[in-house]
Amino acid sequence: MSLGQFMQGARESAGLSIDELASRISIRAGLLTEMENNNFIHCGGDTYARGHLRSIAAHIFVEPQTLLDLYNEEHSSESRKIHDMLVENNVSRIPTERKSIKPKSLVIASVVLLSAVAVGQIIISNSETTVTPVVTTTPSATPTPLASASAVATEPATTESVPAAANGVMKLIISATRGSSNIHVVAGGKTLFQDPIFQGDTKSFSAPTSISIYLSNAGDLDLTLNGEKLAPLGARNQEIRKTFRSK
Repeated sequence: MSLGQFMQGARESAGLSIDELASRISIRAGLLTEMENNNFIHCGGDTYARGHLRSIAAHIFVEPQTLLDLYNEEHSSESRKIHDMLVENNVSRIPTERKSIKPKSLVIASVVLLSAVAVGQIIISNSETTVTPVVTTTPSATPTPLASASAVATEPATTESVPAAANGVMKLIISATRGSSNIHVVAGGKTLFQDPIFQGDTKSFSAPTSISIYLSNAGDLDLTLNGEKLAPLGARNQEIRKTFRSK
């Protein structure tokens, strides 16, 4: 999956259209479409492209580093081989001289040229050597509130019909009982809350007919809907998207 395809999938999972995302981050919808087609030519270079990706990540619930790593792997101009840059700067080209060359000058030029070629070969050899980092994972009792989309499975968005409340207003309570999490709560097409909830905190939300939620760490949260405690929606560090709708 390319970076553009990944961005499109995450945007659609977040329930945003191209125009809605463009409005939130002040980027042209046409440029966002090109980026989702894996075309970053009109972003203005690596620095601007990375800035756009950081802005986008915050609204499609993806770690910014995940998008940056994919961009560096697929598109960054800094990944060009050093040999290509040497050729562009005429370092590896053999200079030509039409004037007559004295024997002594020819010997000196040959020595310099051989030295430059040797250095260039060493640089190229080092640049083509790939070092794979070893990542050691240390277990943690408390999960981080931001879960990487590349490391944690995301459940498809689901809708659950629930009995209407006696007063006609749905009330949802989210408690961070066992750990922290990012949450996004939407009702009537409007965002009610989009921030981390830390362990020990409780948030309450009300809506007339439906409430949609995104949880980045469902296993550490307790939810109470219309006075009834719900069963856990997922495991620790599991991302959940769900809509509760009155019958």
